[in-house]
Amino acid sequence: MPEIRFALEGDRSFWKRLDPHLPDAEFDRKVRDRQAYVLTDENEPRGLLRYSLFWDTIPFCNLLYIESESRGRGFGRAMMEYWEADMKSRGYGMLLLSTQSDEDAQHFYRKLGYRDCGGLILTLPGFEQPTELFFCKGL
Repeated sequence: MPEIRFALEGDRSFWKRLDPHLPDAEFDRKVRDRQAYVLTDENEPRGLLRYSLFWDTIPFCNLLYIESESRGRGFGRAMMEYWEADMKSRGYGMLLLSTQSDEDAQHFYRKLGYRDCGGLILTLPGFEQPTELFFCKGL
């Protein structure tokens, strides 16, 4: 049975393996502010989720990542449900997240009840990417 908990300093090496773009200072802040979770199964870390506050008021899921060999076992759904419940318990009424239009994650989020609410098109040299789709969900 998987367990989900707040990320700890001791998770740093696992975290960096799945999320190498997060600077160390930001990892420290996420741990301190309890804005990061780790999912473990059989006492081994298998996935992570981190969020921030969009406009300093709306929880925004920055990253949900389940290691490849652990996908398809309901871990992503469990992490999202845990995050949603935590955010609701803290008094938030809405959640946001995004994913690139060429990623399959958009279908996963729609199955969880997230609705399309916009997009971002980046065409500046050096920052080009497929359209970033934004999703929202009321709690």
